[in-house]
Amino acid sequence: MTNLLQTILVLVLVLNLFALGTSRILSLIRTVALQGALLGLLPLLLHGQHSLATVLTVGPTLALKGLAIPYMMVRAMRDVKIKREVEPLVGFQPSVILGALATVFALLFAGQLPLAAAHVDTLIVPTAIATVLTGFILLTTRFKALTQVVGYLVLENGIFIFGMLLVEAMPLVVELGVLLDLFVAIFVICIIVNQINRAFSSLDTRHLVSLKE
Repeated sequence: MTNLLQTILVLVLVLNLFALGTSRILSLIRTVALQGALLGLLPLLLHGQHSLATVLTVGPTLALKGLAIPYMMVRAMRDVKIKREVEPLVGFQPSVILGALATVFALLFAGQLPLAAAHVDTLIVPTAIATVLTGFILLTTRFKALTQVVGYLVLENGIFIFGMLLVEAMPLVVELGVLLDLFVAIFVICIIVNQINRAFSSLDTRHLVSLKE
């Protein structure tokens, strides 16, 4: 079970780097969908005894992160007819280098934290930190609204990994409430993306400065 957990966490780290290195928005969405599906399995692997709350967290997580939210984003991408992030603030190769540095930092920083014995030898905390940093890089270095939404999703994935450490202590209603908030947020953002495209014939968020008085 531990080996499978470590393998999934390594895959999540690799997907972080792939997300930073691709210019194709569809590939980016699929990457985050795969990452979300992998994270949906974490509650079953982190705890030896599967409580009802743990088991019931898996289904909604897989459905929302792996299917519903990516489907909504693909629909939004096709509606606005945009396929690539062309001119990021930081290039794709430098972004991958930043992501690799963030991963190294996460590994070193996690080693300084007073972690529970069950998590000292796992990649759970470094993966959470590295994923949050990856989402932040995507949010701050990309100009297309859809790509920034993906950055928000990646950042939330990192927070979700942290939350899995507390899944036994958190009531089920809290976990499901967080997932519902995420779903509603992405639903609203996809609507906003369509409105931005209609108003400016572009998804470049730099055009929003023209709304200033």
